[in-house]
Amino acid sequence: MDFLESMDTQIAGVAVALLAIAVAALYFFSYNKKPKGCLDPENFKEFKLVKRRQLSHNVAKFRFELPTPTSVLGLPIGQHISCRGKDSQGDEVIKPYTPTTLDSDVGHFELVIKMYPQGRMSHHFREMRVGDYLAVKGPKGRFRYQPGEVRAFGMLAGGSGITPMFQVARAILENPKDKTKVHLIYANVTYEDILVKEELDGLAANYPDRFKVYYVLNQPPESWNGGVGFVSKEMIQTHCPAPGPDIRILRCGPPPMNKAMAAHLEALEYAPEMQFQF
Repeated sequence: MDFLESMDTQIAGVAVALLAIAVAALYFFSYNKKPKGCLDPENFKEFKLVKRRQLSHNVAKFRFELPTPTSVLGLPIGQHISCRGKDSQGDEVIKPYTPTTLDSDVGHFELVIKMYPQGRMSHHFREMRVGDYLAVKGPKGRFRYQPGEVRAFGMLAGGSGITPMFQVARAILENPKDKTKVHLIYANVTYEDILVKEELDGLAANYPDRFKVYYVLNQPPESWNGGVGFVSKEMIQTHCPAPGPDIRILRCGPPPMNKAMAAHLEALEYAPEMQFQF
C-alpha cells in the first residue's frame, strides 16, 4: 500500500512538473512570437485615416489605424509601401512611400507627405480627410538590414528622401543590441523644407555618441550654422565615415542629387558594394 501511494505521489509530481514546463513553453513562444503584419504584398488593403496634422504649408503627417490596438504593419527596416489614389483628373495613381513609424509603434502607422502643386499623388493626400481610407500594398524594396552588419552608416538625403533614412536610423538607435553609428547629411532648399527636424534633433540629443546630423540648405536664413549650397565631396569627407569594408553609404533624393552624390562617392573611392540607393 505504501508502495502504491509512493508511486501515485511520484506520478502526480511528474504530471505537475510537465504541466509547468508546458505552461512555461506556451508563455515563452506566445510572448516571443512576432505578430503577423497587416500588409499584403500582392493585394491592396485599406487603412482608415484617424489623424492629420499640418506641419507646414505643403507638408502634413497622416496617421492610419491598423485593425487592432496591438496590430503591426509588418514592414521590414528600410522597405516601403505602395499607396494608391486618384489624381486631379480622377485617374488612378500609385506611388511608393516610407512610413516614419516602426513595428514598435503598434496599432497605427504614419506617413509624412510633402504635397507638390503638380504632384498626382499629392492631390490625393491633399484631399484626404479624417475618416477616409488609403489603399496600401507591400512590403516593397531591395534593402535588407541585419543589426550590426556594418560599423557605421553614412546617409545622404534630400527633401522627402529623408523618410527611409529616418526609418532605418530609428530602428538602429532604438535597438539596445545594435551599436551601429549613423551619420546623416540632409539637404533642402529652405529651412521650412526640412522634414521631421524635431524628430531628427531628438535622435541626436538622445543618442549623441551614435547619431550625427548635418543640415545643408541652398537658401539658408541669416543665422545659420549648417551647410550652405549643395552637398559637396568635402561635406561627405567631413561628416560621413571613410570608405571601408564595414561601412555603407545610403542615398535618397531627387534624381539630380542622386546623380551628383554617385559621382562624389566614386571620386572619394567608395566601392559600389559600399553604397545603396533607395
